[in-house]
Amino acid sequence: MIFRQLQEPTTHTYTYLLASRTTREAVLIDPVIEEVDRYAALLQQLDLRLVYTFETHVHADHVTAGGTLRARFGSRTVVRRSAGPPCADIHVDTGDVLHVGELAFEVRATPGHTDGCVAYVMEDRVFTGDALLIGGCGRTDFQQGDAGRLFDSVTQQLFTLPEDTLVYPGHDYRGRTVSTVGEEKASNARLGGGRERADFVELMRNLRLDYPKQIDRAVPANLRCGLEAPHDAGMFVDAIQQARLLAGGYKEVTPEGAQAHLETFRIVDVRQPEEFEAAELGRVSRSTNVPLAVVGQSLADWPRHEPVLLVCRSGRRSAAAAEELAGLGFNDVYNLVGGMIAWNECRLPVERGPLS
Repeated sequence: MIFRQLQEPTTHTYTYLLASRTTREAVLIDPVIEEVDRYAALLQQLDLRLVYTFETHVHADHVTAGGTLRARFGSRTVVRRSAGPPCADIHVDTGDVLHVGELAFEVRATPGHTDGCVAYVMEDRVFTGDALLIGGCGRTDFQQGDAGRLFDSVTQQLFTLPEDTLVYPGHDYRGRTVSTVGEEKASNARLGGGRERADFVELMRNLRLDYPKQIDRAVPANLRCGLEAPHDAGMFVDAIQQARLLAGGYKEVTPEGAQAHLETFRIVDVRQPEEFEAAELGRVSRSTNVPLAVVGQSLADWPRHEPVLLVCRSGRRSAAAAEELAGLGFNDVYNLVGGMIAWNECRLPVERGPLS
């Protein structure tokens, strides 16, 4: 096996290159757009053929190189089936196995930091993304984050691996490169030492972290596999054909896909009224403001068969609303991936300011 651990210095993101010495096939895990030339040079130097790029989740701190590498080398992009962008080539979930030559990568879903988090287990090591870091874990206050789910993911999917399994995280800010499952179970500051689930949830609730610096750029771009937003309407993703049905009974659609079929939807924005009328992000034309707390009650008399598009700032509250409506019998419910942040990043039209 050929193995390299690479780090992008600005965001401290780790990218991993693994390849078969026999077939010369290679995979890059969590590649960063600014590092494409570095990857290309390394592939050439080692005489490797890139066949996959694996994403551990939709990142909020950097833009993926997956789409660019696909265009350049013909590699296929891999994301989690639930909450992974439709632009990817392969959607995976727990139990799936991907092969790179003789190397076998087992997928384990690890939601909690985001809905789309996965870890990749390969022989004696696991690539954990942001679900489990050395001495810590990813935050849970955006992108459908859920501290309870993250605790369950780590304790049930990662801490159940053999204790000598090497842990390769998505980031490290102190120069550390690798840990083990046993070390993290014993001494991880957030998840180790036998910490109880309720204590972890309370800890994560009170972190009070700064708003991610690159989220407004990174999330919308990563929902397009790192590619530039299309400006030709004919290139827009088909919202009806390409949206993915999620476990909660609703579908997710990209901003481009929603815009291409906007007249199809009854649009419900579940932000608070002051957010809905604010000029910062604006609102989608023809949208109705129904705050999340009352969405089920307010839409109780709506026809269950009409397509409903749910919108909020980042896609988190609208996902909760979409799941609630699906549970009430609405059978054609869509969540806008990335919310109004992604909508603005795609330069799609908005209305701003107070309602007349």
